[in-house]
Amino acid sequence: MNDIGLVVGADILVEGGVIKEIGTVAERPDCDVFDVSGKIIVPGFVDSHTHLIFAGTREREFAMRAKGKTYGEIAAAGGGIIDTVRKTREMPRSKLRSQAQRRLDKMLKWGTTAVEIKSGYGLDFATEMRILETANELKEQAITDIVVTFLGAHALPPEHANNRENYIRIVIEELIPQIARKNLADFCDVFCDEGFFTTAETEKILKSARDNGLRLKMHADELASNGGVELAAALNVVSVDHLENISAGEIELLAKSETVGVVLPSVAPYIRGKVAPARQMIDSGCALAIASDFNPGTSMVDNMQTVMWLAVSLNQMTVEEALNAATINAAAAVGLSDRLGSIEVGKQADMIILNAEDYSYLPYHFTENIIANVVKNGTVLEFS
Repeated sequence: MNDIGLVVGADILVEGGVIKEIGTVAERPDCDVFDVSGKIIVPGFVDSHTHLIFAGTREREFAMRAKGKTYGEIAAAGGGIIDTVRKTREMPRSKLRSQAQRRLDKMLKWGTTAVEIKSGYGLDFATEMRILETANELKEQAITDIVVTFLGAHALPPEHANNRENYIRIVIEELIPQIARKNLADFCDVFCDEGFFTTAETEKILKSARDNGLRLKMHADELASNGGVELAAALNVVSVDHLENISAGEIELLAKSETVGVVLPSVAPYIRGKVAPARQMIDSGCALAIASDFNPGTSMVDNMQTVMWLAVSLNQMTVEEALNAATINAAAAVGLSDRLGSIEVGKQADMIILNAEDYSYLPYHFTENIIANVVKNGTVLEFS
């Protein structure tokens, strides 16, 4: 994870949005030449874990945590995931879409060229479908590459508070088959953690998703270590995300698996919680990605440069590890490392051109956007 494959003084030939040559490339009369002398080029960021489609904000919870309030106290006061669910259910689809597009545009300006978008703020059939349909509209029309994930098992909706088995049945028997038939999601995810969904419930939901042709992801070990990573390894999920409370035994399991661990560095400072032990995981041989977990409650962060800074400062990652974790490993966490996440011949030409003398400046001065240009599918974008 420390090897970033640094190349000095190279030309990059792009045709049809794909990288064709890297090295010394002779100028050709049919080529446009874009001079990047004195600049640094890195792959476009892949934000592999976001809840980008939501309504409303939850700054009141942020203030309550600052006064020492617990998650239970916040939920009892009407906050938490269900607060966003209520607001999202009320927002028209057109507004959800326009709001999400603005967020994508902002993220692209700061170097994020591919994004995973989860549902999970509907928690009923109609709203979950509406969120996924909105995400797929964006997938078809936005410049950014988008991966769509169904997270119907994000929390228990209030109308099923006394009948969780019925809601799980709706997810398994109604939502997953319909989503698969309509091809509305690439992945299925479950919040497997203390107070949310048990490992047994998670396994049941994910096996149904797999049987319906969806690939698998998991939230695990954010609040407690409850066997989620062991299940993730057994099911060979593509990624298991959060991991703030991962145990030593689970780290060993993850290191031996094909599953990518996704650390979300901005969550710990938001909730005043435990920091994921990324240093220990990397030293044990785990493949790690980092992501923003952009959501209104526990990580109102939409900037991967900030996420890199936090990964270095809080999670004890090196700059090189953070860069790989935000690009090639993040692409692996959404199953797209064959075409995204690195500057290699045959891959999609998604790159960030930096006004800097050293790539370390990227997380070092994360409040200043030092990106001169974003290159998406070989097209040089410019922002006002």
